[in-house]
Amino acid sequence: MIKRVLIANRGEIAVRIIRACRELGIEPVAVYSRGDENSLHVKLANEAYCIGPPSARDSYLNMQNIVSTAIGAEVDAIHPGYGFLAENSTFADLCQQCGLIFIGPSPRAIEEMGNKERARKLMEKAGVPIVPGSKGDLEDALEAMEVAGKVGYPVMLKAAAGGGGKGMRLVKEPDFLKRAFSLTRNEAEKAFSNPQIYLEKFISRPRHVEVQVLADNYGNVIHLGERDCSIQRRHQKLIEEAPCPVLDENLRQKMGEAAVRAAQAVDYTGAGTVEFLLDADGNFYFMEMNTRIQVEHPVTEMVTGIDLVKAQLQIAGGEELDLKQKDVKLEGAAIECRINAEDPAQDFLPRPGLIKEWLPPGGPGIRVDSFIYSGYVVVPHYDSLLAKVIAWGTDREEARRRMSRALGEMRLEGVPTPIDLYKVILEDDNFCSGNYDTGFLPGLIEGKEGV
Repeated sequence: MIKRVLIANRGEIAVRIIRACRELGIEPVAVYSRGDENSLHVKLANEAYCIGPPSARDSYLNMQNIVSTAIGAEVDAIHPGYGFLAENSTFADLCQQCGLIFIGPSPRAIEEMGNKERARKLMEKAGVPIVPGSKGDLEDALEAMEVAGKVGYPVMLKAAAGGGGKGMRLVKEPDFLKRAFSLTRNEAEKAFSNPQIYLEKFISRPRHVEVQVLADNYGNVIHLGERDCSIQRRHQKLIEEAPCPVLDENLRQKMGEAAVRAAQAVDYTGAGTVEFLLDADGNFYFMEMNTRIQVEHPVTEMVTGIDLVKAQLQIAGGEELDLKQKDVKLEGAAIECRINAEDPAQDFLPRPGLIKEWLPPGGPGIRVDSFIYSGYVVVPHYDSLLAKVIAWGTDREEARRRMSRALGEMRLEGVPTPIDLYKVILEDDNFCSGNYDTGFLPGLIEGKEGV
């Protein structure tokens, strides 16, 4: 059994993991940089250890410091949260070599799914639909032009080791492909220390739909339905909901079964997410697998009643899933809004600063995951996410109305946020009807002055 867990992260996800640990009788141990010494996760944990200066490179990304701290604190396991080292196979392997349980999949699974082109080949072999494109990494621009000519323009060039919306470039015409190839390869080398890129057919204005999976160490794999994450800016999610408003039960079953096959293909364990592109005709294509807990996991928890972080801890502790696929029922609908310290009027530029007032919303069906408080200083060294507001309702319309109410109640003074933008989105006719895709937000911003 796991009795003590070191949380190798910060912010709202660290607080979330601390709470799950407490409910399972597990002692949570925090780490923090000197920039986070006043953060809520430090105050809530049983113990907290400083692991370095504010720079993430010297603290939350410092594998040796984290593992040494874990050994010194005599913990049984390390939970990486999301971001930082969560999808780093070297870190997962280091934990195992040092006798620590890594709360996540095996290093091999992380490695296999972390390389996007390798993952495509695995998915194709497993019978999971993939977007038409190159069969492997592109050797040069000439090969890219040959593949693009076969699949048809527009096409996307993608970094094989990419993720988080980075290392991607849309090419609409052949004349621009050669330069785009060079730029994308350079970006891939700079961002991921891996210049390999591949090419896919560009799916015009798709929906971004992801399926949550859980897998134990005994071969049991289930899916927990899907989330629609199409409200994005620059490939970064802002609003998510479960279930997807345009999926019927037949398509939901097909996508769920494909996600399970994807997890089985790499002997996956723990909580993971298989992400798909869904076109207007109901065709779906594998995009990537996130081998960790997702920022948007609460909407799945709200509609299934299943605590995903507890499930991670229990699976890592050797417990068998006590759920079968037939036991998973989706009840109602949930919507999540990410509250970031950034200015939509300035192209979502991050804006750290002092939180002068923080009054989270409440009432029926409202959940808030956060780590801030009045008087907290948002530092510039990390992701700008401050809080997540989640609204559940018996149906999508009730969830939407509750979210509108919650955003109206919320008081967050001191830094700019997208709250006013979210209010506009929630009242937009296309959003209200569920008629949107990944091009929704750019179109909305262009069409409404001052948004």
